[in-house]
Amino acid sequence: MMEIRAYRGEDEAGVLGVWGQTMTHDRLTPDVFRCKVLLDANFLPAQLPVAVVDGQVVGFALGLTRQVPLFLQGLEPEKSWITAFGVLPEYRRRGIGRALFEYLLMRWAGEGRQTVEISPYTPNYFTPGVDKDAYPEAVQFLQAGLGFEVDTEAVSMGLNLSGFQIPAEVRELERKRATEDGLEVRAVEAADLPDLMPFIARYFGWDWFRHLQEYLLEYFGDSPHQITFLVARLKGEIVGFCPQRRERFGPFGVHPEVRNLGIGRILLFRCLEAVSSRQTYFSYFMWTEENAARLYTMAGYRTRRQYVLLRKNLQSATQTEGAV
Repeated sequence: MMEIRAYRGEDEAGVLGVWGQTMTHDRLTPDVFRCKVLLDANFLPAQLPVAVVDGQVVGFALGLTRQVPLFLQGLEPEKSWITAFGVLPEYRRRGIGRALFEYLLMRWAGEGRQTVEISPYTPNYFTPGVDKDAYPEAVQFLQAGLGFEVDTEAVSMGLNLSGFQIPAEVRELERKRATEDGLEVRAVEAADLPDLMPFIARYFGWDWFRHLQEYLLEYFGDSPHQITFLVARLKGEIVGFCPQRRERFGPFGVHPEVRNLGIGRILLFRCLEAVSSRQTYFSYFMWTEENAARLYTMAGYRTRRQYVLLRKNLQSATQTEGAV
């Protein structure tokens, strides 16, 4: 007999066992599970339902809603997220996956939440969505079985930095912008912070602020050698930034009003040159939309994985089910 219930402390090994056998391209260690799941301020055991058969955990679904505000974005009471799920192969097609999802969806609909997304949750997502090549059955289950719709698609990309060089045309573009527009691209300094942090929050939001603040705390703290962080000033004003921590690139951004000047391209190539000079031989980022991928392709990045980000409207689904 199957039981769906809230996560308990003794379920860790069972959940990780299912995770490893189902999310085969995104396995994680117990340490990562404890830090990114159990110690997440938004974690609730009731939002990590497990399916148990004869005392064995055979499935799970990790759901999240905000219990604490994300800076000025607040509690986002209309939103919910599912960041990971799986059912052991030998227990599939028995309705277990559907039961796990319904456990969460009914709970959230009852709370008045409007949407559930898979899975760009911050701060602790594992993938930006579902890898459509690694997990095609999961995509089909979500769409055909549960009525999720594709909200957008994204790609993860990587770059071998061995022998990286800035092309002559990019160097010439930088010289032109420096001469004609007063562009300055250099490593971040403490004096930049009073301008930089409000700039990030205003034009790129609080999640980027949180993420980049973490980088800068490390940069100005005990591990500056792990961080490359460039800023761009145009006629003295902050207009862009570009970081890489160890092998993970970005996020980087440019002021919306000057994105036609090639500053993003200059920042990207200058950052990669600085990273490669630290004898870091690889650069990757978790995701970007396909339109933005063109810039990265110019620098030599290649697609690593392709994701679909899915969304379901909870209230319309509830109303439809009630009408039936």
